[in-house]
Amino acid sequence: MSEAPTPSAIAFRRLPLEGPRRERALGRAFLLVEPELLARLAEEAFAEVQHFFRASHLAQLRAILDDPEASTGDRFVAMELLKNAVVASGGLFPSCQDTGTAIVHGWKGETVLVEGDARAALEAGIARCWATRNLRSSHLAPLSMYEERDTGTNLPAQIELHATGGDEFRLLFVAKGGGSANKTFLFQETKRLLDPERLLAFLDEKIRTLGTAACPPYHLAIVVGGLSAEQCLTTVKLASTRALDELPSSGDASGRAFRDLETERRVLELTRRIGIGAQLLGKYLCHDVRVIRLPRHAGSLPVGLGVSCSADRQIWARIDREGVWLEELEHDPARFLPERPVDLGAAVIIDLDRPMAAIRAELSRLPVGTPVLLSGTMVVARDQVFAALARRRAAGAALPDWLRDHPIYHAGPARAPEGWPAGSFGPTTAARMDAYMPEFQAEGAALVTVAKGNRSALVRDSCERHGGFYLAAIGGAAAVTAKECIRSVEVIDFPEFGMEAARRIRVEGFPAFLVVDDKGNDLYARPAPP
Repeated sequence: MSEAPTPSAIAFRRLPLEGPRRERALGRAFLLVEPELLARLAEEAFAEVQHFFRASHLAQLRAILDDPEASTGDRFVAMELLKNAVVASGGLFPSCQDTGTAIVHGWKGETVLVEGDARAALEAGIARCWATRNLRSSHLAPLSMYEERDTGTNLPAQIELHATGGDEFRLLFVAKGGGSANKTFLFQETKRLLDPERLLAFLDEKIRTLGTAACPPYHLAIVVGGLSAEQCLTTVKLASTRALDELPSSGDASGRAFRDLETERRVLELTRRIGIGAQLLGKYLCHDVRVIRLPRHAGSLPVGLGVSCSADRQIWARIDREGVWLEELEHDPARFLPERPVDLGAAVIIDLDRPMAAIRAELSRLPVGTPVLLSGTMVVARDQVFAALARRRAAGAALPDWLRDHPIYHAGPARAPEGWPAGSFGPTTAARMDAYMPEFQAEGAALVTVAKGNRSALVRDSCERHGGFYLAAIGGAAAVTAKECIRSVEVIDFPEFGMEAARRIRVEGFPAFLVVDDKGNDLYARPAPP
């Protein structure tokens, strides 16, 4: 949306930066913004958003703890996410290991002039932030259609700047992880969908496909309409950051965008009945819902859906005549912690430094949903490693012993702070590895995997056939996991893959939950407890 959002409830703090110069020309007053000012603002904004959250987001997590209708799983996840926020606020560990794509939405007033290339200035600040802090480079540059290489800088950034009226430069900085971005969908529908019950049934079907892979509880955004698919999805992205909360609550003949508050209420109720909950069954799949209605072409009805996940990272900034301002995030997340910790009761301690047959035999005795504490050796391997191993296998090479001898943790860590064995080290989405599992497990490899989110029937059937297991770790708790559970990290294969290299790690008291067992049981395939 080219029209600048107007978030009225945002509190700003003034940064100690020299503001723009004031000049007069053509009988008008202008603000002149130097490139270095934009670079320093971008650097500060992304550093801030990697370690701190909005107070409103943290208050929603605390509300789960205080809700007597929340499931035990809901409350445990909310507690872990609050603990994670406290650890992240220390400035060493970012809140999520996927420190995200750097996205900048900007609306530059007509009397604001940037001296030079605004996009280049913003990218310079983003590059400095990722180079000097414990963040992660996640971006792959295509060298050909099929060959890729980590850029090493987390660039390029996604920067979208718009011209608008007024005398200020307003910017929204967003760090968007890949798992959350993957839960953005576009559906090309027709007029037939514009019926209350039909629309709710449609949304119920699509929301269920979100699953838990993107670290709920979610801030869910739904957009119905749009003059193009691009407008629809851009509006989804902005709505998921709550940037469009000040839209009117009704439409008019001009075609203005508006929020449908009644549909928001009904969809939120729908999400609470689905039963997926905040990762471990319950009612809190979503914190809240935004539903935006847009104008459309008579022959087209795009519908967009997307989320902001537990790594809810966005921050507003503005440059005006008074100086440079940044949204005030919460620097004391500990005030949202309850007096008593929340846990799931007695967890089963699993010693990973035993033969795989012994580990599997112990897991086979546990019902799905059982909490476990893992201690010992795991091997970290994810997308690029699994693809490379599949290529090796197709060429006739044997799978490595480490894929058979240890549980496989799907993850990719952020840079380690000085003096620590690892940076933020939460799980990545398990489902991206699903296609490899039947062939690998048939050879006795990857029989125990640890990651986040639900898995497909392909994996459930493969585990039943080959005696495999899938354990889910809490998505969104990467900082607290690194600080409390990771004891050592060593690259053992594919060092050229950067953050996706295969690593041997030692963990202590690593919490997870048995989700898929060797009998065909799947935690997410059964109804939530009352």
